[in-house]
Amino acid sequence: MTQSKPYNITIYTDGASSGNPGPGGYGTILMSGPHEKVLSGGFRLTTNNRMELLAVIVGLEHLKFEGCNVTIYSDSRYVVDAVERGWLFDWEKKGFKDKKNPDLWKRFLLLYRKHKIKFIWIKGHADNPYNQRCDWLAVNASKSDDLMVDHGYEEGLKN
Repeated sequence: MTQSKPYNITIYTDGASSGNPGPGGYGTILMSGPHEKVLSGGFRLTTNNRMELLAVIVGLEHLKFEGCNVTIYSDSRYVVDAVERGWLFDWEKKGFKDKKNPDLWKRFLLLYRKHKIKFIWIKGHADNPYNQRCDWLAVNASKSDDLMVDHGYEEGLKN
């Protein structure tokens, strides 16, 4: 659903894995005006880059309207540079040949095209309170007793 007046949304994200690959998790905080939504989830076997990208995807999937102005703060050069430097769009043109995480990048692109998105890279563990909260969420999610299966990652191991 598209809103007549675009919402301004801020999203902070972080991903973590204990071992790479290993158990992992993501943490995401969405903010709009006085509203805040906190999201996290953990997986039994995944990579840090997958969790960094999934944190962004989950945040975007929780937006209620299309056409939002979204600023995403991430400490992941992998995610931020892929989008802001345009590499992702070259990868897409080449069918993600020899690129990791095509399942997540394709999922991201569907969401990316519904909004006006700007990424801002922030240094991790540098006293940004929202980044610290996202890191805490991601790490704790990765230690959960009921970790989910990262099908995209684990199925890729079989090929």
